[in-house]
Amino acid sequence: MKFPDSYPLAERLPLTAHHHGHAIDDPYRWLEDPLDPRTETWLTAQDQLWRDHAAKLPGRERFLARLTELSDTGLVTPPVWRGSRRFHLWQSTSQEHPVLYCDDRVVLDPMDLDPTGLTTLDDWQPDLEGRRLAYQISRSGDEQADLYVRDIATGTVVDGPIGGCRYSAVAWLPGGEAFYYVRFRAGVHLHRIGEAADVPVFTRGPISYGVQISADGRWLTIAAGTGSGTSLWLADVTGDPAELSPRPVQDGAHARTAGAVACDGRLYLLTDRDAPRRRLCVADPEAPDVWRELVPEDEEAVLGAFTVLDGDRLLVSRTRHAVGEIAVHHSRTGERLGTVPLPGSGTIAALTSRPEAGSEAWFAYTDAVTPVEIWRYDARTDATTPWSAAPGRVWLPDARSHHVEYDSADGTRVRMVVVALPSDGGPRPAILSGYGGFGIPLTPGYAADSLAWVESGGVLAIANLRGGGEEGESWHRDGMLDRKQNVFDDFVAAAEKLIADGWTTPEQLGIWGESNGGLLVGAAITQRPDLFAAAVCSAGLLDMARYHHSGLGPAWTGEYGDPDDPEQLGWLLAYSPYHHVAKGTDYPATLFTVSAEDTRVDPMHARKMCAALQWATGSDRTVLLRHEPDVGHGARAVSRSVGLAADVLAFLAAHTS
Repeated sequence: MKFPDSYPLAERLPLTAHHHGHAIDDPYRWLEDPLDPRTETWLTAQDQLWRDHAAKLPGRERFLARLTELSDTGLVTPPVWRGSRRFHLWQSTSQEHPVLYCDDRVVLDPMDLDPTGLTTLDDWQPDLEGRRLAYQISRSGDEQADLYVRDIATGTVVDGPIGGCRYSAVAWLPGGEAFYYVRFRAGVHLHRIGEAADVPVFTRGPISYGVQISADGRWLTIAAGTGSGTSLWLADVTGDPAELSPRPVQDGAHARTAGAVACDGRLYLLTDRDAPRRRLCVADPEAPDVWRELVPEDEEAVLGAFTVLDGDRLLVSRTRHAVGEIAVHHSRTGERLGTVPLPGSGTIAALTSRPEAGSEAWFAYTDAVTPVEIWRYDARTDATTPWSAAPGRVWLPDARSHHVEYDSADGTRVRMVVVALPSDGGPRPAILSGYGGFGIPLTPGYAADSLAWVESGGVLAIANLRGGGEEGESWHRDGMLDRKQNVFDDFVAAAEKLIADGWTTPEQLGIWGESNGGLLVGAAITQRPDLFAAAVCSAGLLDMARYHHSGLGPAWTGEYGDPDDPEQLGWLLAYSPYHHVAKGTDYPATLFTVSAEDTRVDPMHARKMCAALQWATGSDRTVLLRHEPDVGHGARAVSRSVGLAADVLAFLAAHTS
């Protein structure tokens, strides 16, 4: 079968939008509407086409079985202490979702709320005394959560639902009778338990907000983030909680700063202001805009988190070229006193301690072959000991990691990790992945899909592209707005390096990316289709002229640019994948994966791009769309994640072998 002859009919409309001097063709605009009967008919036909193809993929069942085994590790998180109570998530090997525990007792199991597995626990926050729990749940992956309050001792729901939440930060006031929370893009509100009307207390427009309360319940920090930086305020809430008088800590600066008043009474500020790799400053809460540098910027490592311990000890985690480390500093002088022993060269996350300090801290650790496990550090003995291993253990392949450096198109040095089984040499099927956006770093971590691919004889490569956070804020800014093309150049150079070093060939090289990484894949196959045999674009942004009209697009103009701005529209159209599809081009075999309830990246991007590629491709390599109902962009049941990964790996294996 020649695939172009069997694709569902998609009418090409003679639609050209004229915007800021640009003539922008948009022949598949009608596919933006999921309720249009033409869209429904087209999507039904695409579903059938995918199912027919998937049923013939030779490695699908094998990948599904092995992924099920490799995913059977469960989950555990570091403890969060409130009063004398300890909270953490635990997911056994037989559970679809993580379960929230207080000490050793179940507080909330999403499967008890919804046995279908379509309800997820998106966020949770105990009150300062550990007696009540604010938690947020969403359904079918839409991430549009409702907030509830539960009595921890009895399990009774005492309040809610409160709508308008999306991973909303919650800051409890002492006594557990009221809290501040964030309404999605609508500012900070005060909610009193049992009252229907909430009080808006702080807003600076439709941007993202965060709130955090000090351990003694006196100081509230409010953060408001934009594309260019973070504004930060501090409020004393010992008076009327509905009448805040926040004082500016940082306002209007092109820098990102996070702040919190610690148990020693000082305001700590983690900032990239005048320090692209971040530094730690302190201030008196009574004069929060007067900062003093405590821990200076490290020229080679990005400061990630900190926590204060007894005995004037301060723990600071950093990422050095994508590998985690924790240093011990003096909390008053900032002097570096030593390092925390770690179990390996991997990723450190979720550094926690007791709100009232103490000598202990907990952190999560993972690497390419180690599922997330929790470790405990005791400053009294300077010893690190296991606190909780992953609930399940599986047999793992003897994979080896190789750290590779290469030059991008403009001479910038970029790092990449290549994982593979020992081999006598010769090129092999490979998957190259990356992200390159929003300052988010790609660091080593356990992933069942990665191990299943490597175990089958494939090569896995993860490139630390500009736009990410692996090398600090300057690295991020070099891959955003008018510099976005740097990200794609870094990715193409990574592919060329893999080929030049003999890891793989263009006929054996596949690429895979999700969300902003899906944009990366779309740009790669339209700019260098000759370089790749196969591509998987998951929940990708692909029409950059109209991305701001749907999903969370309006919140991302600071990262990509605003299509309503004449200059910035030019940046976006220079690489927008949908607008660079060219008739007759030999495109790689391409699979688009989308989730119907995705409220971050509208599935319309994939629908339009899929139709365009199916019309344009000059090769007989397939272009397909995998459409999944009842899930979204965020968390999902384990079995759904395994099924998606098995389909993706089987597709890539079939088209790179």
